[in-house]
Amino acid sequence: MRRIRPRRSPAVPLILLSWAGAAAVWSLWWRNTPNVDGTAQWLTHAGRLSGLLGGYVLALVVLQMARVPALERRVGSDRVARWHAMSGRYALCLIVTHVGLTLAGYAQQAGTGLADQTVTVVMNYPEMIEATAGTAALVVVGLVSAGVVRRRMPYEVWYYLHLFTYGAVFLTFWHQLATGAEFVGHQTAETAWYALYGTVTALVVWYRLLVPLRLNLRHRMRVAAVVPEAPGVVSVLIEGRRLHRIGAQAGQFFRWRFLAPGMRWGSHPYSLSAPPRPELLRITVKAVGAHSTRLASLAPGTRVWAEGPYGAMTAARRSRGKVLMIAGGAGVTPIRALFETLPGKGGDLTLLYRARSVADLALWDELKQIATERGARLLYAVNGPDGARPEITAERLRQVLPDIEDHDVYLCGPPGLAEHAYGALRAAGVPDRRIHHESFEL
Repeated sequence: MRRIRPRRSPAVPLILLSWAGAAAVWSLWWRNTPNVDGTAQWLTHAGRLSGLLGGYVLALVVLQMARVPALERRVGSDRVARWHAMSGRYALCLIVTHVGLTLAGYAQQAGTGLADQTVTVVMNYPEMIEATAGTAALVVVGLVSAGVVRRRMPYEVWYYLHLFTYGAVFLTFWHQLATGAEFVGHQTAETAWYALYGTVTALVVWYRLLVPLRLNLRHRMRVAAVVPEAPGVVSVLIEGRRLHRIGAQAGQFFRWRFLAPGMRWGSHPYSLSAPPRPELLRITVKAVGAHSTRLASLAPGTRVWAEGPYGAMTAARRSRGKVLMIAGGAGVTPIRALFETLPGKGGDLTLLYRARSVADLALWDELKQIATERGARLLYAVNGPDGARPEITAERLRQVLPDIEDHDVYLCGPPGLAEHAYGALRAAGVPDRRIHHESFEL
């Protein structure tokens, strides 16, 4: 059996590096903490530690928003998004803990009430008004990012509220240096903190602002045409200059902003549904929300602003000669591009396409042509006349591919289908490391 060496993911080294940074922050606190005597000191020193760790994790939160290619293209955008959400929760909990413990310790030490001590600290300590505003902004961002609230909020509103994180970090940073016992009079620690936040700021400015600006000025993308593919599904053809130099690969996606009325303020991730060409890119989108529905009405010539490419679900993840691809609904878009370009013999490629009906099999004619040209297997599963859903089970997968445990699997589709198919693949004996899936539920 032919084996292919996959590109190593930097996820584990990055996680270890993050924990090493947290250990360094704890060591900084330990060296600057004298013998603790009494409840007030226990509270204030614990508040200091939680504040230091909160400041460190907050820098990681912003780093995970920077869209650094080493993270987005190799670790995977969905995993980085999960890291960002988890780190954000930790940072917010640590900062709230820091505020509560510190104020409680100061209040007990001064013999005053918590409310009076809070007013004293906010009004009299250096940089505290700014820090209070920054903390309030972080709490707001945390509340709107909670699952229940997020699902009820339009993407654009959530996105722009989320940008308050940058302002909150800026406001709280100066408080850390002005009142942190670890930094006042300690030049090495202060320089290290400046280096941490300076590096993160430089990465954000470069990858969130300058790189997209350069990409769009260089390639000048516009809508060439909009083509209906299936009920509620359209392909948008995007033309530009020397688009092959962007370096996009099959399986990747861009964040697209169409400069048309009602759309220019929204940036959404859509996968390439065909291999990049020198002067043409294509995305295929199903209408599931306001933004995706408006794509059908785009006029040729509409300016396009793109960021990317992102995503790690590429041929580099492949480790075996045989490949199974499972697509559901609009998830066929990156799978279709991979189906055409994934290296290997056609007989080693199998594509299973799950949809509600035959009419919903978007890009089906193209897939049949690719399968014929490559000698690959193309299968589909649709609901029966009575609406019965054909389930993807381990037994059925083994019937189709008796040696399924020797396959790499690329999986893309709605969350429910992806979760169910993943369970069936694991039950069929496919190792987790060979199931390649990326979620775009941002």
